[in-house]
Amino acid sequence: MVYMQNIFNTMPKSITRTYSRYSRDAMALLGGLIRAARKERRLAAQEVAERAGISRGLLQRIEKGDLKCEIGAVFEVAAIVGVKLFDADETTLPRHLSQTRDKLALLPKSVRKKSRPVHDDF
Repeated sequence: MVYMQNIFNTMPKSITRTYSRYSRDAMALLGGLIRAARKERRLAAQEVAERAGISRGLLQRIEKGDLKCEIGAVFEVAAIVGVKLFDADETTLPRHLSQTRDKLALLPKSVRKKSRPVHDDF
């Protein structure tokens, strides 16, 4: 029993993550758009949650703009209720994705900060 207590005492405490105002506002906007679209389509929260494969509580957190929600769940709910992401429809999204992949193939695989020159003349 003491061994188990020691394991829990050595585990790291949860780290509080802070988000910029822009991120908070963007998620609040997306959550509001999702909720409005769900209501306009007269979809019950439970129905959308079941279709997305998530709990009703997670859907409520998404609609409230909680930044700690899994991004895949947010995107799936947005797709179910018809909220367009990236200003692209189903036909142009693959083209944008292909263009982005082509661009990434041309860019360096990693980015490093430039080293500062050493000033050793005393």
